Amino acid sequence: MNRIAPTALYQEVAERLRQRIFAHELPPGTWIDEQKLAEQYGISRTPLREALKVLASEGLVELKPRRGCYVTEISAQDLDDIYPLMAMLEGRCASEAVRRAKAADVEDLKGIHEALEGAAREGRIEAFFEANQEFHRKIQELSGNRWLLMVIQDLRKVLKLSRMHSLSVEGRLQESLDEHRAIMDAFLAGQPEAAEKAMHDHLVSGREALARMQESPSPAKAA
Repeated sequence: MNRIAPTALYQEVAERLRQRIFAHELPPGTWIDEQKLAEQYGISRTPLREALKVLASEGLVELKPRRGCYVTEISAQDLDDIYPLMAMLEGRCASEAVRRAKAADVEDLKGIHEALEGAAREGRIEAFFEANQEFHRKIQELSGNRWLLMVIQDLRKVLKLSRMHSLSVEGRLQESLDEHRAIMDAFLAGQPEAAEKAMHDHLVSGREALARMQESPSPAKAA
């Protein structure tokens, strides 16, 4: 690997490790070999340890006394705990976004939704997933609430540790599309309460789909 420039060293190290964790190059439960990583990056262990503290604050790794650092493992209980929070927070985001959005903003959101529709028609799950991510990001941006955005982003980072992808569940793609349509309809109608409920229900439905996947013998898809 290329050596890292000294500017903002620990932040750059944290970002590289973050991306490796999200890509599951460092899977949940993996022990972080500090010496090996320091040698790979051509740095001392001090900035590496600072980077690991950053990732620990985000919930991506766990620092265990006398045992070292491990990539966080996400359990079914963790998902049960996180999804209701996400539903509440993203629901509030949708409500605030409807209240703040201008006509041009709604048109931009509609364009993203049309990309969702196209991906669904063609059965392109990965393209649907990417458009879905962009749809949620746009709503969070439109809410104009940086505190909500910060908390949601932190929770979404933790969810990336899960190898499960609800869109792999049979019938979930159409369910998700219908739920996005309800959210989009609320934006077009300028109804914040309807948007909040539709977004809340969408997140709850996503967790229910993952629960069905956990009950199925088929392998989970990395997310």
